[in-house]
Amino acid sequence: MTVDTFTFNPFQENTYILSDKTGECIIIDPGCYEPREKEELEGFILQRGLKPVRLINTHCHIDHVLGNRFVQDTYNLQLELSMLEIPLLNAVTEYGTQFGITCEASKEPFAFLVEGEPVTFGQTSLSLLHTPGHSPGGMCLYHEGEKVIVAGDVLFQMSIGRTDLPGGDYDTLIASIREKLFALPDDVTVYPGHGPSTTIGHEKQHNPFLAG
Repeated sequence: MTVDTFTFNPFQENTYILSDKTGECIIIDPGCYEPREKEELEGFILQRGLKPVRLINTHCHIDHVLGNRFVQDTYNLQLELSMLEIPLLNAVTEYGTQFGITCEASKEPFAFLVEGEPVTFGQTSLSLLHTPGHSPGGMCLYHEGEKVIVAGDVLFQMSIGRTDLPGGDYDTLIASIREKLFALPDDVTVYPGHGPSTTIGHEKQHNPFLAG
């Protein structure tokens, strides 16, 4: 499995494309907002000869969903997310006006992600971990064989997700990290929603929010 990262929009959000040797891929948290960002994503997929088969939101804060409608319309994909994220998704159009950002509503119907159910594409299968705290329905996607987790805004290099946004709760987020993410092997690479990648082991030892 290959993980490719794109950093988009004014919030510097990480969008991920996961692909395997079959050429099928999934698009996670498309934050592409400006036309050049949409062109970059589409051009990459075309250049690599990839076939997008799934569109997934780890959570539905505005910076992670700005490209949802573009991806839906371009590749005829159904949006997949936790049912608990629907209120956040429904609020992004109005929320965007506070930042002077126009966010086109995602197209229904949606498909719902549930912890314990696999996310598959090509010859690849990922596990879903429900990790609330930054948002109610936050989901992480874990590949045990590759030792890779796409973690949304749950855990960052030397930091954690904000909990002062609607649906956030600090104690819940810390519990999610300790009980779900820190249960993974230390050499698992974490691909976060913002900033550089890290590892579970590094964050166990050095993250100031999780010391002790």
